[in-house]
Amino acid sequence: MDKAFKLILRACVAITVITTVTVIFLLTKESLVFFKQVSVFDFLFGTEWHPLLVPQSFGVLPLVFGTMTIVIGAVMLALPCGLMIAVYLSEYASDKGRKILKPSLEILAGIPTIVYGYFALTFITPLIKSIHPETEVFNGLSGAIVVAIMVLPMVSSLCDDAFRSVPANLKQGAFALGANTFEVVKDVLLPASKGRIGAAVILAVSRAIGETMAVTLAAGATPKMGIKFFESIQTMTAYIVQVSLGDTPQGGIEYQSSFAVGALLFLMTLTMNFIGNTLIFKRNKVQL
Repeated sequence: MDKAFKLILRACVAITVITTVTVIFLLTKESLVFFKQVSVFDFLFGTEWHPLLVPQSFGVLPLVFGTMTIVIGAVMLALPCGLMIAVYLSEYASDKGRKILKPSLEILAGIPTIVYGYFALTFITPLIKSIHPETEVFNGLSGAIVVAIMVLPMVSSLCDDAFRSVPANLKQGAFALGANTFEVVKDVLLPASKGRIGAAVILAVSRAIGETMAVTLAAGATPKMGIKFFESIQTMTAYIVQVSLGDTPQGGIEYQSSFAVGALLFLMTLTMNFIGNTLIFKRNKVQL
């Protein structure tokens, strides 16, 4: 039984490694075909993205700016809300309240992303237009808000774990010196947890970069330079969806461009995950 269980575990690990290597191989193989026709410099630093129109342009910066619009807006909204939720759960909520509130919050992570997209179109965008009438139907702010809602459980859960991992004697010492709960949070919990909070932000950024369907529905499909919250934009994932609809002939440069965008997206998310995990590992090592 022990040998069989060990074989099952090894098979699971092998499947994970094989899948990762296969993804890297396919992205690299197809991207190299694209870069034989388009220079890497023009792709990375070009300011015009029109792969489906004539004349064609393959400067990916408009897609990067669209992605960053979603990421910046989502982090600006999710981080303060996630911190406040984590502070309440770790320091103010009763045990009974925590058992109810935390699972309720994590339900948000189980809602399909396509549902979030329709929620943005039918509720968030009309709400924004009532405040700012010039807002377009598809806009970056609506996409940022809905992605912030999606990453909120991750941010709040990681920050809550960070607060609860702070040694109890630090908090008890602060209370013994006469500090109230707010002062303990401000002067003890936040400074002691800044590494894990930073990791939570980076992992949230990684999740926001890779979000697809909700952003595709909410933000639109118009690649533009600059940070545009009230206009239609296009993210890297939204372009991949556009090419994958079946209208683009397989093997053409337009088809190959989706793999180049996917490879860049993979590198961005891989870098964010590596930095976030490194911060968490270093923080745990310091505590040990």
